[in-house]
Amino acid sequence: MKLTCQRDGLLTASQICSVAVAPRNVNPILSNIKAIAQDDALVLMATDLEVGVRYELRGVKVQRAGSAILPVQKLISILRENPDEEVTLDSDDEGTTMRTRAGRFQLPGGIPDEFPDVPTFDMTGRYHEIRAGMLKTLLKRTAFAAEKKENARFNVNGILWEAEGKIARLVSTDTKRLAYAEGDADIHGPDEAKVHSHLIPLKTITLLERSLTDDGEIIRISLKPNAAIFQTERALIHSGLGSGKFPPYRDIIPKKHAVKLSLPPAEFLARVKQAAIMTDDESKRVDFHFEPGKVSLTARGAETGSSEVSMELPEYAGPEIKIAFDPNFIIDMFRAIDGEPNVTLEMTDGMKPAVFRVGETYLYLVMPMGGK
Repeated sequence: MKLTCQRDGLLTASQICSVAVAPRNVNPILSNIKAIAQDDALVLMATDLEVGVRYELRGVKVQRAGSAILPVQKLISILRENPDEEVTLDSDDEGTTMRTRAGRFQLPGGIPDEFPDVPTFDMTGRYHEIRAGMLKTLLKRTAFAAEKKENARFNVNGILWEAEGKIARLVSTDTKRLAYAEGDADIHGPDEAKVHSHLIPLKTITLLERSLTDDGEIIRISLKPNAAIFQTERALIHSGLGSGKFPPYRDIIPKKHAVKLSLPPAEFLARVKQAAIMTDDESKRVDFHFEPGKVSLTARGAETGSSEVSMELPEYAGPEIKIAFDPNFIIDMFRAIDGEPNVTLEMTDGMKPAVFRVGETYLYLVMPMGGK
């Protein structure tokens, strides 16, 4: 294999593929990526046997077609430190020589045929399509609320992905908060009258987010009984599914609330961040006091001091409600919906979960904190 390609493109492709690279102690060859050069394209593949990715880099000058095993972290380091616009890769049975204008790097190799294949996208069955811009919004508004640690009772280390008719629905939770977002999708193949639910691991979500560049491109999603496959214009991601039970989220969302009020997102977020300055690790809470015409936010730390800020709510007529939240939970959500002109807050009292809504397609439930 011998080729010349743009440095920036190869760096981006290598960084995306590195997300799926396995730890060295799993299987030595899986700590690398496989490169396949043919025609005017270079395909990079990586897998940890649970998540796999194919990334196609186009516009490559292929002098000799073939394949090679590349140590991805060393490759990324060389590309980061090299200012040249183009680099050349020349591979044989001994390894790969990488040449830049001012340098020559000899990379160890491996046997390409020993690298596991990453399946391609099957367009003969049922799949749905969604625009990348919409998908980026759905992921941004849900991924942050997923649990990052193992949970003994439920599997919440990922995003529940539901396809129902022409709707794609994403749900995440860490059991203290829950994010729900939905968007339009086009269905291809049999339009079965049932909900297809799959738990997508966070590693796959990270890989998918990095692969979304052009908001206008169409993303294909195939939800299989034991796998999920995502096809972007340049990347294919093949993922195993999370095992275990996801919480019955529909039962958690309150059907009605005593209070419903409109909040200006930017101003409300600013007040939460101001009040949160005086929290500490032992008392990571902000108390919210809603009363006719305004809301007051207070926080106190054992050694950090205290804060009190307020914001006018001219249209709020009551009742009076006192409720406390972890401020980071509130800040995370408002950052995820950046740019929205209005948010609705629904509450019942200081002990029941509150729900923030953006239109009919996004909600964020957060559990209140107990008494001091």
